Amino acid sequence: MFKEKCFIIFTLLFSSFSYGSEIFDSLPDTINSSDKYVFYSHGFIVEGIDPKPVHERWGQYNFPAIKKELGDSSYHLIATHRPAKTHPFKYAEQLSKQVTKLLKNGVLASNITLVGFSRGGFITAIASSNLKNMDINFVILAACTSGLAKRAEIAIYGHLLSVYETSDSVGSCDDVVARNLGTVSSYKEVSISTGKEHGAFFIPRKEWIVPVKAWLKRKKPQ
Repeated sequence: MFKEKCFIIFTLLFSSFSYGSEIFDSLPDTINSSDKYVFYSHGFIVEGIDPKPVHERWGQYNFPAIKKELGDSSYHLIATHRPAKTHPFKYAEQLSKQVTKLLKNGVLASNITLVGFSRGGFITAIASSNLKNMDINFVILAACTSGLAKRAEIAIYGHLLSVYETSDSVGSCDDVVARNLGTVSSYKEVSISTGKEHGAFFIPRKEWIVPVKAWLKRKKPQ
């Protein structure tokens, strides 16, 4: 009886850790069609070899800490450290191919999310425009009123969450969404006010991490 109870406990523990909760540098070789996958694309300053670069105005960008806090037991997190001088459109094409691979392996579009901050948000929007899938989820962090605002040919598809900082020069996604009516399946926007400008997203502050993770784990349409 004791051995049987131990086996049951071990099985339950193993089951809880076998689903999600892993952080990858790139798309894993083994894809489970029932799992959820989240891609995080970092800001421009991290491109290169330093995962914790320092900006003269906004301080340190702590990429490892963001990955740790953004990770969750309910999904696999893929957070690639991009090399210096990465071309956003070429990288977005690679990202789109990774998402397409998930879809071809049976992963539901509603179980796939792309998250991007600043340059990473621009890349995320380009990938959305490439994929043209109304069921994939996208999170854009402080990117809509920079380069994305000027590129009317980039259309966001699917379910969108926007988060921006009120003290930042990069603001709301409302205008970008307005020009893409008919392609955005659902839209939610959250403003935060830390006073840290663009640097609000340089570290995993609860002000943006909490609403993003809550949105990632919301009940999604199938």
